Amino acid sequence: MVSQEQRRRQLAREKFLRQQQRRTQARRKTRTRNAVIASVLGVVLVGSLALYTTGTLKGDDDKSNAGAEVTPSAEATSKAPDPCDKPAKGDVETMSWKKEPAVTIDKSAKYTMKLATTCGDIDIDLKASAAPHTVNSFDFLAGKGYFDHTSCHRLTTNGIYVLQCGDPTGQGTGGPGYTIPDENLKDKSLKGDTYPKGTVAMANQFDASSGQGRDSGGSQFFLVYEDSPLPPNYTPFGTVSEAGMKVLEKIAAAGENTGAGDGAPNATVVINKATVSES
Repeated sequence: MVSQEQRRRQLAREKFLRQQQRRTQARRKTRTRNAVIASVLGVVLVGSLALYTTGTLKGDDDKSNAGAEVTPSAEATSKAPDPCDKPAKGDVETMSWKKEPAVTIDKSAKYTMKLATTCGDIDIDLKASAAPHTVNSFDFLAGKGYFDHTSCHRLTTNGIYVLQCGDPTGQGTGGPGYTIPDENLKDKSLKGDTYPKGTVAMANQFDASSGQGRDSGGSQFFLVYEDSPLPPNYTPFGTVSEAGMKVLEKIAAAGENTGAGDGAPNATVVINKATVSES
């Protein structure tokens, strides 16, 4: 017999998959419309923006995740006080590479990542042996200062509970120019199609309805501050420390700016400095 909790999780998963499909269809329509306009006007488009999060967690997704079909109330849209400090001085540097960096980390070693944010430090234990391409990429990008001064652009507070970061544009459409393969999708922690509290995972372009978009992770990632019902499509590559969880919970408590459960965080969440260290 299915319990109420299992039924609740099932309904939540189905809801987000439907939302994912609608978002994918909307993006396709937009791309088609823009292509027609470009051909009529004779405009040559140089370059393109890569969406590094598709599915529930995306970068228009992966603004990653989860819009809720809820009409915001007056109470829901009231903005909580900003619990975070002003960002450190400095600007986001535009960086891009044509291919994934060679894997140079020691897969048997222990690595940690520190996100020194305006809201407090978030320390993350990285899973180098289970997700070497992902951890190597973060080691590379952090060493280049890629994440420094970037904002965490998305907070979901309804159905799934994540903070999404790693986009230098702050809009959910940016990436490093290369993609990395999906890894560790059979991690033992992902039981019952749930990403547990404290998980750090990659956003990507995977479309569950078509099965397209595997191995499309870039630089965007999400931090889970409460158990979230999601299928195992997003590389889990780290775990947030206990102290880091308190920072995430503070950010989540301030809410997001739409009142509908999916928007920019009300808290000013900026990564002043990201560092990856081998211990």
